[in-house]
Amino acid sequence: MKKINILDKISSPDKDLSIYIHIPFCIKRCFYCDFCSSILNKEKEEEYFKYLLREIDLYKEFLKDKEIVSVFIGGGTPSCVDSKNILNIVDRLNKYSYLKKDLEFTIEANPNSLDSKKLDDYLSSGINRFSIGAQSFNDSLLKKIGRIHNKKQIISSIELLKEKNIKNFSLDLMLGLPDQNLKDIEESLRYIEDLNPKHISYYSLILEENTYMYKNRSLFNFASDTEDRKMYHYLLKGLDNLNFKQYEISNFAKDRYESKHNLRYWRLKNYLSFGMSAASNIENIRFKNTENFDQYFSSLKDHSFPIEDFEILDKIDRINEYIIMALRLNKGLNIDEFNKKFDEDFFKSYKKEFDKNTKLGLIKLDNNNLSLTSLGLDFSNQVELDFFK
Repeated sequence: MKKINILDKISSPDKDLSIYIHIPFCIKRCFYCDFCSSILNKEKEEEYFKYLLREIDLYKEFLKDKEIVSVFIGGGTPSCVDSKNILNIVDRLNKYSYLKKDLEFTIEANPNSLDSKKLDDYLSSGINRFSIGAQSFNDSLLKKIGRIHNKKQIISSIELLKEKNIKNFSLDLMLGLPDQNLKDIEESLRYIEDLNPKHISYYSLILEENTYMYKNRSLFNFASDTEDRKMYHYLLKGLDNLNFKQYEISNFAKDRYESKHNLRYWRLKNYLSFGMSAASNIENIRFKNTENFDQYFSSLKDHSFPIEDFEILDKIDRINEYIIMALRLNKGLNIDEFNKKFDEDFFKSYKKEFDKNTKLGLIKLDNNNLSLTSLGLDFSNQVELDFFK
C-alpha cells in the first residue's frame, strides 16, 4: 500500500466538519451485508481501538481549527463493543477539535446489544441520537436475512431508550426482503406509530455480489418489481399519514428531525472519517482507508495514514455528484445555487436532459428547484444517468 501524507493534500476554508467513525465488528454477519465488518473478537477489538486513536492523532493539526457539527459512529455494530472504547474516541476528538454544543452525535446500535450501562456511557459522552437497526418487525423475515434479534428485542430496546428520556432515535428498516409483502409493511407502520421514533430510514435491499444472499439467491423468494413498487408507495402514504415527511428517497423524519449528518453527505459538505474502510471527502479530495486489518495496523504502527484509495475530483466529477445527490432529496436541486457554485448555466448545459425528463413526467421545476416527481422516484436511477456527463 502506497504511503500518502494526506495532510499535504487537504485544506479547506470551511471550519465546519463532520466526522464518521467506523467500527468493523458484529456478533454475526447478516446474509445481505457487504459492509466492512468481522465477527467480534475481544483481543482484536482492543488492538483496533488502539490504532484507531492513533489514526485520529495523525490528524490533530488538521482538526485543531475545525468545528465538528456532526459525528456518526457506524459499522458493523458499534453497540457490540465495550462502551469504554467509544468514550475514548470521544475524548480524543474533544482533545483536538471543538465539538459544537448543538452538534448531532449519532451511534448505530442493534437491539440485542444495547443495555442500560452502555446507554449511560453514550449519554455521558455527548451522544444524543440513536440509530436502531431493526430491519423488520417480522421474526420470520429477520431469521431469513440472518438477523440475530427479534421483534420483542426491538421493542425492549426502544423502551430502554425512553426510560433514559432519549427522544431522538431512528429506526432502520428494509424493503424488498425475501417473502416480504404488504402485510409486513402494514405491521411495521403499526409499530412505528406505537414506538414513535423521530426518524425512519427505509432502505431497499440491494444484492451485493460477495454476500451470502447473493451467492444463494435461488433459495430466496423476492418480490417482483411491481410488488416492490406497490409496497414502496403504500409505505410512503403510511408514513405521511404518521407525519413523517420524506426528505430523501429512503429517509423520513418528523419536523426538524432530519439527519443533519447524512444531509451533509448529500450536499457534498466536508467530512473526515476514521477506521477501516472509512471514506472521506474534503473539498475536491476523496480518499478511503484500507479494509484489511493487517494493513490498517501496520500503517498506523509506522505512523502512516492507512489510505488505500485517493483521487482528486475534477469539475465534471463534482457536478455529477452534486446533481445526483441533490436529486435524491425532496427539496431537489436549486438552480441558482448550482449556477453560482460551478459558474455554469444549468439550463444551457442540461437542456436536452431537462426537456426529456420533464416530458416523461419524472422531474418538476418549482421556484427554481428541480426535483423528482412521485413517478420519478420509481425511476430515479434512470434520471440520474441522464444527467450524468
